[in-house]
Order: sequence, then structure tokens, then C-alpha cells
Amino acid sequence: MIMNRRKRKKLTRHLFEALWPGDTARLRAVLRAGAGPEWRDSDGMTPLYSAAVSGRTKIVRVLLVAGAAPDTESRGLGSEGTPLCAAACWGHTETVRALLEHGADPNLREEDGTGRAPLDWALDMHHAQTADLLVAAGAVPRART
Repeated sequence: MIMNRRKRKKLTRHLFEALWPGDTARLRAVLRAGAGPEWRDSDGMTPLYSAAVSGRTKIVRVLLVAGAAPDTESRGLGSEGTPLCAAACWGHTETVRALLEHGADPNLREEDGTGRAPLDWALDMHHAQTADLLVAAGAVPRART
């Protein structure tokens, strides 16, 4: 059955409204009602990116279990990049761990492969514990020039 535009828009709004307070029960309910775990907001931001950048690990896990791809790049204004890069940039180590456990590529560069990798962000922002976790997962430091 094809969902009409109005219902999809409403479910997308509810999906994103559940993310910010970290309401896993509401998020699960919205997903059961038919929302897709990779539906983007009107700016192009993915739910997984939104949860990862703010370190909402429980929300990240719910989205991943629901089928969100860990390496999907967000395109939202001011929220471009991969969930793993977003979490690494802010030192959200447990969120990084959750993403890696669900198959996120520790060497995937943002901007369609031309930008920074998660380890670049962790090192540049001085998040040693996050950087150590990424290296343990196989992240390779970029060559410094």
C-alpha cells in the first residue's frame, strides 16, 4: 500500500519529534505506524544523523535495529555528513560504539568520500577515547602533510 503524502509528512514530523527528547517508546510507536528509519526531514537530515550528532545512543540503537543504514550521509543544511563522523566529532563514544557494532565503516569519508573520516574528527577535536575506539575498529589515520 502506498502512503499518501500527508500521512508521510505527519509521520516524519512525529519521527523527528521523538528524537530530540530521546523518547524511545514514542520512536518505536512511530516506526510501527509506518515511518521509515531513514526518512529525511524537509532539509535532508536523516534521523540517524540527528541522533548521532547529539549523542542519543538509545535512539541510535532503535533506528539501527529498525533498519537505518549506519553509513547513510545526511544532507541537511548544517547537518551534512555521516552519523559516525557526527558522533566522533563531538566525542560521543558510546554512540560511536553503537554505530560500529551495526556495521558503520570507520574509514568512510564524508562528502561522498572526499571529506573527513571519523578518526580525523575525533583527533582534531581531541577526543582520545573516541579515537582509540575507532582505531581499534580499524580506522586508519590520514597522512599529515
